[in-house]
Amino acid sequence: MKKTALIAGVACILLGGLWLLQGLGLVQIQPILCVADCEPVQGSSSKWAIVGFLTVVIGALAVFYALRRRPPPRR
Repeated sequence: MKKTALIAGVACILLGGLWLLQGLGLVQIQPILCVADCEPVQGSSSKWAIVGFLTVVIGALAVFYALRRRPPPRR
């Protein structure tokens, strides 16, 4: 369970970081696969910045959960 949380947390941090940077207008990447009429986002987007930030926070919480150590049980 902790390995899955660690992998998912790291993936969320990386993806959320990309979305955050794109939302702030610091990174621009062209769409890779379009199903409908795809247009690249020009400039910053507060929606994607917020979604990216929240995804990074969720990923950090998952990594924290995966790496925390439980105290030994008392006898």
